[in-house]
Amino acid sequence: MYTILIIDDEKAIRRTLKEILEYENFIVEEAADGFEAVQKLNSNNDFNLVLCDIKMPKMDGIEVLAAVKNGSLNTKNTNVPFIMISGHGDIETAVECMKQGAADYIEKPLDLNKLITTVNRVLKDIKTVNKYGIVQDIKKTLNSKSSSISKTKIIGSSTAITMMKNLIVKIAPTDARVLISGENGTGKELVAKMLYENSNRKDKPFVEINCAAIPNELIESELFGHVKGSFTSAIKDRKGKFEQADGGTLFLDEVGDMNLSAQSKVLRALQEKRICRVGSEKEITVDVRIIAATNKDLQKEIENGKFREDLYHRLCVIEIKVPSLNDRKEDIPLLIEYFLEEFAAENGKKPQKIESKAVEVITKMNFSGNVRQLRNIIERLTILSEDKITLNDVKNYVL
Repeated sequence: MYTILIIDDEKAIRRTLKEILEYENFIVEEAADGFEAVQKLNSNNDFNLVLCDIKMPKMDGIEVLAAVKNGSLNTKNTNVPFIMISGHGDIETAVECMKQGAADYIEKPLDLNKLITTVNRVLKDIKTVNKYGIVQDIKKTLNSKSSSISKTKIIGSSTAITMMKNLIVKIAPTDARVLISGENGTGKELVAKMLYENSNRKDKPFVEINCAAIPNELIESELFGHVKGSFTSAIKDRKGKFEQADGGTLFLDEVGDMNLSAQSKVLRALQEKRICRVGSEKEITVDVRIIAATNKDLQKEIENGKFREDLYHRLCVIEIKVPSLNDRKEDIPLLIEYFLEEFAAENGKKPQKIESKAVEVITKMNFSGNVRQLRNIIERLTILSEDKITLNDVKNYVL
């Protein structure tokens, strides 16, 4: 059962959120201001999610978010996801919060159905993409200006993975646009980063945007930037992702969720290599390599009128299909070994051993959640098992 901390200085809002979340079987705690929230987060590492108002006296939500994410609080869970609660005039601030590590934001007045949907989605995606098994070095930095970028590693020696590795190595040095397709949890984002790290643009920026995480009304501003006064909360000029990625690589994650208006402008940017900020007619020349990813069948989306066919052909010069874990089960023993070593390194311990029969049973499972699901299973077993993971442990804690 998940535990959620609500931080808001308005008692009525806290009470409403608490009632609706408890009705959905969540455990809920409250904090009336940022200082009280910090005390609770200091003393309790069991929170799975934080709902945090932005505008509060004494200590605002941004300060609480920053304190958790930069590790200044005495909490082990610096990765606890934050959903920020914003007023009408705080939208740009909320977007900035997301850049600082917030998972999402919701607007006042609160739509309770949207709230529950957002909470469930964020909790479902608690395990971040860099844990999926197509993995990066834990200490890897994504600062593309750094000369010490660690190389992304793809764990596996199956035919499907070997063919994918060879394809990545072959096309990475080119400027060809790539569409990465595959189910959730397979590691599409890290395939994109491997393409980037082996490209001729590896010393230039790598900029990513999750098209599913940005509201429709803000996606164009995020992509192309805006000028001061172009809309209510545009208090200053701002560069978009295309400008930020100039000379480097722009990764459009979940591109299938982009609205049709934004799609048309992305198509124009790819055709003409020029963009206009929202609210401006001045054209800006950009030079970016586009890598896109989706878990949707874009051909069906085209048939349903939800995705532009001309944009699809622009994006899909080369397609990389990331295989599901069910299609590469021979890699499961290698992934189990890797995860055991990873958890041991994180906790400063020696890797746990696992019985061969336990590995055999896990390998025969159905992995609808792909490598993400496997990682969660191994993490659970390392926590609940003793020195060695046995077949009985798998039966008791997994099956």
